[in-house]
Amino acid sequence: MKKQLMFMIVLILSFLITSCGNSLPNNLEPLKAYENCEIKTLSEDYVCVWADEFNGSELDMSKWNIEVNGYGGGNQELQYYKEDNIFVRDGKLEIEGRKEYFSGKSYTSGRINSKYKGDFRYGRVEFSAKVPTGNGTWSAVWLLPTMNSYGGWPNSGEIDILEHVGYDPNRVFSSTHTKKFNHLGDKGSLTFSKTLYEATTDFNNYVFEWEPGNMKMYVNESKIGEFNYVPAYNQDVEYKDVYPFDQMFHIIINLAIGGVWGGVQGINDEIFPTSMYVDYVRVYQKNIANIDKTAPSKPEKIRKMTSLSRSIFWNPSEDDVMVEKYAVYVDGDFYKYTNLNQIRFNSLFPGEYEITIEAIDFTGRVSSKSDKFILLI
Repeated sequence: MKKQLMFMIVLILSFLITSCGNSLPNNLEPLKAYENCEIKTLSEDYVCVWADEFNGSELDMSKWNIEVNGYGGGNQELQYYKEDNIFVRDGKLEIEGRKEYFSGKSYTSGRINSKYKGDFRYGRVEFSAKVPTGNGTWSAVWLLPTMNSYGGWPNSGEIDILEHVGYDPNRVFSSTHTKKFNHLGDKGSLTFSKTLYEATTDFNNYVFEWEPGNMKMYVNESKIGEFNYVPAYNQDVEYKDVYPFDQMFHIIINLAIGGVWGGVQGINDEIFPTSMYVDYVRVYQKNIANIDKTAPSKPEKIRKMTSLSRSIFWNPSEDDVMVEKYAVYVDGDFYKYTNLNQIRFNSLFPGEYEITIEAIDFTGRVSSKSDKFILLI
């Protein structure tokens, strides 16, 4: 009898331990490191979730797509992108630009992307690259949205971690393009640059850190620039028009020839063939299940936007890791989620409404509700 009783106690304890092992509201599990990443963790915060070390003899097609076209990239570029210009050798990716006639173009080069094979929302991208010099080259490592949640370019955004033009060899650029800020509009894109004398002679380490409402770019641990969503400075538009970076994006690596930027000072045919090199690309994400311990703070200071009807914004809530989204209530009833600290009430009829808001982090923890705000429409 004692043995049976002891067995039952052990069985019950085992069930309780198993059922209570994950106490997070949404049962979020810890991240598992990507097997083929040479540096699997960065302190306790970041875990490698995708990587290419380029250690093989050919491009890994489980991670990349090769683009084959002569469309000009939307920038009047002069190359035809071919598979033959892409190599993996000596532990590195090489994209070679050539002076050769092919399918109506006078130059050839290469472009790859990770769409549907390496897509992510938020995290940290690290890569090491060496870019070519000489008039006419335009190297880039950048991101585009996978699903275009807010419409075609530029509405769903573009993130340029690294851009380099050969006629300006000692400078690297980081930019974002959105509906409100893009290089085809009157406001232009948001761009930072940094002097880097070794851009074309050595491999340099680039880092892109991406969180809700904030992005930072670095080279060799020195900041290139930082992009933030600040609704107080963008009271004429919804957040998606200035910060649509709350969706899945994928990586693109290419070497363009000529175009509206790369070809500004012409093309020097004497530089060809010339190549862009990438040593590795690694994507890390925060191991939220292990490091997030508290709920977000209460949303504060709700106010009406001055130049956009039916809209409000508030101070972003604080969290020990990140706030994922906000739950917005109208007259006590759930209205919708919004990923950043701004919302427009397009479906409400004219009248007076009581608005309250909760912040929710990536573990599912919920803040206390904001103070009530009266919205007149």
